[in-house]
Amino acid sequence: MERSPVNSPRPAARQQRAAYWLIDAYARRAHFAPLPGKHAPRSVTEAYAIQANYVHQKALLCGPSVGRKIALSSAAMQTMTGLPTPISGRLHSRQVVRSPASVRISDYGRLIVEFEIAIRIDHDLAATGEPYDALSVVKAVGALGPALELADDRNADYARLAGQGLALIADNAWNQGAVLGELREDWSRLSINDLAGEAFINGVSVGRGRGADLMGGPLHALAWLANQAAGLGDPLRAGEIAILGSMITSKFPQAGDRVEYRLEGFSPVVLQA
Repeated sequence: MERSPVNSPRPAARQQRAAYWLIDAYARRAHFAPLPGKHAPRSVTEAYAIQANYVHQKALLCGPSVGRKIALSSAAMQTMTGLPTPISGRLHSRQVVRSPASVRISDYGRLIVEFEIAIRIDHDLAATGEPYDALSVVKAVGALGPALELADDRNADYARLAGQGLALIADNAWNQGAVLGELREDWSRLSINDLAGEAFINGVSVGRGRGADLMGGPLHALAWLANQAAGLGDPLRAGEIAILGSMITSKFPQAGDRVEYRLEGFSPVVLQA
């Protein structure tokens, strides 16, 4: 059995201290930086353990976890950060709001907005011994619709993100909330892979995408998330919201900007910065 170095904190203690470090970094509006050596995760497993500790501490301020998110869904971002797969994070109750919504730019180091599809989970997706796929997750989808993810990159230097995938996992993939739009329970009438989405800032179109851009389609993305969550021993539960990655390039709104996301067949999602 592998043994910890003499005088090294036990793994659980290291993970808790790393979580405190992250809470403090956000409170100070510190620029994003990898966790220092004594706190840095050494594996994907440890990075998610740090994330779990961080989410537990953050819940004291932002409410309990009510959902999940997918990040780094593109191969290019995975390669840059040194990870072979997307990553996941948590949503907190007090940071999940309905459209129309408003934020204060000054509350963030640097606000990122992403343009996503949200799913309300109506049935648990516990481990079954067989991996989930797009067909087997259908039964768990209670409703579907557009959402904006709010994230805070804390003025990260993207040129220096290479190989920092474990730090992003530990940091809960930068999530700072979501704005939910209309969620339709009759979603199965829609061709969800073909749904067209368009983003606007101050009335000017700034990007387009479609459902298939989400890892081949929203149900494929949900299947990945279900398998990943079950593999961590923390499966998706009924009542949770899952946001499935951005179908349009992330945007960095400035104070006074009006962000609008139009997903075909749904009312627009609006955020005032």
